[in-house]
Amino acid sequence: MKKDELVHLHMLLAQFKKYCEESGLKGDFSKYDELGISPFQVHRSKDEHKQAIFVLVTELASMAARDDRMELKKRNKSV
Repeated sequence: MKKDELVHLHMLLAQFKKYCEESGLKGDFSKYDELGISPFQVHRSKDEHKQAIFVLVTELASMAARDDRMELKKRNKSV
């Protein structure tokens, strides 16, 4: 992937992270925050943006998996 495409993907994921936080969805984005990189920092290296994307995707996927498990538990209790 080209650097500008990675920066664009980083921007989309950062916006989704913000949406989750504003919606009260529980997520641990401390590892992302520790990286200290924003999608607006286009001067940062391609590898730094890749790392930020990886960390964001990992936490967003974990959030989705937790949500699926809770939904499954709710269904099993109502049966």
